[in-house]
This record gives sequence, structure tokens and C-alpha cells, in this order.
Amino acid sequence: MTSPFPQQFPTTRLRRLRQNGWIRSLTSENVLTPSDLIWSMVVHDGDEARIPVGSMPDLYRLNVSEAVKAARKASSLNIPAIAIFPHINPSRKDETGREALNPDGLIPDVIKAMKDAAPDVGIICDVALDPYTSHGHDGLIDSEGYVLNDETSEMLVQQAIVQAEAGADVVAPSDMMDGRIGAIRKALEAAGHTNTMILSYAAKYASGFYGPYRDAIGSATALKGDKKTYQQNPANSDEALREVAMDIAEGADMVMVKPGLPYLDIVRRVSETFAIPTIAFQVSGEYAQIKAASARGWIDGDRVMMETLLSFKRAGAAGIITYFAEYAGELLND
Repeated sequence: MTSPFPQQFPTTRLRRLRQNGWIRSLTSENVLTPSDLIWSMVVHDGDEARIPVGSMPDLYRLNVSEAVKAARKASSLNIPAIAIFPHINPSRKDETGREALNPDGLIPDVIKAMKDAAPDVGIICDVALDPYTSHGHDGLIDSEGYVLNDETSEMLVQQAIVQAEAGADVVAPSDMMDGRIGAIRKALEAAGHTNTMILSYAAKYASGFYGPYRDAIGSATALKGDKKTYQQNPANSDEALREVAMDIAEGADMVMVKPGLPYLDIVRRVSETFAIPTIAFQVSGEYAQIKAASARGWIDGDRVMMETLLSFKRAGAAGIITYFAEYAGELLND
């Protein structure tokens, strides 16, 4: 096979372009900036300002007042958006997750407070029932424990409308029910929320990297069984393209690949195939791995953090949801 790059040594010395700071900067193919980051944030409905998450060092559940401070900080760091996830009091959970539809609940309160404090920061809201259900699944279940698709979608539509009414800029269905994007888009249009965007968790895999997140939102001990009947098989790549194609056809404005680093091939395939804003989610397990190895001195935590974030850009991601956003934003601003 003839090489498309016929350069030969010593006529070509690629190390010439790596010798010092200015030339490395000039020839960088990808650049990471604060505007590439989406701050992944867990909020709670208690009075305590900050509650540490044991499995995620240096991460805290924030109450409404602290979330407001974080929104202002995101604005100062030029971080364009925050993705919020709820930890609610177990007394408000039930089999159906009805608290997700409460217009005076935690998430609507947080949305309103953050938008008042930092109107220039986009608010992205998770649309799913797992933080609200006593069984920890993303939807309604039947007597056999199977998650019901159409009945769940009906609730997700109502949840998305509640979030849009509260002022969310983006609703982000993470449940992986078939057809829910089209149903949500139709409902948003009918309710006059024509500018509310949909970020679809279009390629969300049944991954082992979500454990610390479930600890953070309080669903880890509640989860009965697994989520393999609705989240994607990690063995599949073509299936992700089918999922993305369907969600775009139904009205998604952006699509997501989750988890991030183990699925960079999916990020690349999706971004190249569809030319639609593709978001990578650097999930809780990825965060915890880096923090744990760094704490033991096995890796340079800051360097690895920035390297992984840059890898998402290199793979074609338009943005990265990450628990590192605040700290990475500080380093990038410095």
C-alpha cells in the first residue's frame, strides 16, 4: 500500500515541530478551553451546604445556596453550562418517582435560583426517574421488574415540561426509552417551549463506570437488578449509530455518548457520521479512578485530567460533561 504521507527521514524530521512551547502551541491540532466544559453538579434538598460524596473525593452535593454560588463561579470561569443531578430525601421516593413531576421540587427550585444568579450560564437537566424511584431504575417497572417503555416515556414528557417551565435551557433524557425524544419534542412545541433544547443520551451504555454517581444521587443501594434491558450493550458500536439516527430524526438538538473515555471510538463515529454537536460524558467512575490513582502518587492527577479532557476534543466532542469542570476551568483560566 502506498503511504498517503510519503515524507522520508532525514528530509522530514517531525521532531522539529515539537522543540519548544511556541511551535507546539502553533501546530496543536486541538485546543481545550473552558468553553468546552460542562460542569456536572449534584444538588440536594437539605439545609447542609456541602455534603461530601465518599466515592468521589473532592466532590460534594450542594444545596440550593451553594449551587447559586457555583453558577456565579461558572460564569466567572467562562464555563458555559452546568448539568444538574438531584439527590432527594428518601422519604420523597416511591415506586413511580412522582416527585420528578413536582413543580416546586428540588430541581425546579435550583433551576430558578441559578438562572436568577447567572442568566448567562446554560442549565442542563437530567430527565430520568432513577433519582426519584425507590427501586433505582430509570422508569416504571412491572411486577417482573421490567422497565416499561411507553408508560415511562409519558412520565418523562411531564418531567421535561416541568423543567422547561422552571427555566431549563436544555432537557437531557438519560433513560434510554425508545421514542421518548419525539414525545418530548412534541410536548415542548405544544407548550410553547420551542427554544428549549434536547440533549439526548443517545448512546448510553450499560457500564460499570456509573457506581460512584449512584452513590452521589443515593440510588446505589436501592437499585434492584441491572439496567441492561434499556442501556446499550458495551460490545456494540453500530447500534449506537442507529440510536443516534433515531433521536436526531425525533428532534434531538445534540447527542451524548456515555461513558466517555472507554467509548472514544463511539464519539468519533457519531461526530463524523452525523455532524451534530456530540457531547462526551466523563462519568463518575472515570473521575474516581483518576482521583484515587493521583492520591496514591501513581499518576500526576492534573496532567492526566487535562489529557483525558483533551482526548474527548480530539475524538470530535463538541463539549465534555465532567466533574472536573470547576478545577479544570481554574487551570485553563490561569
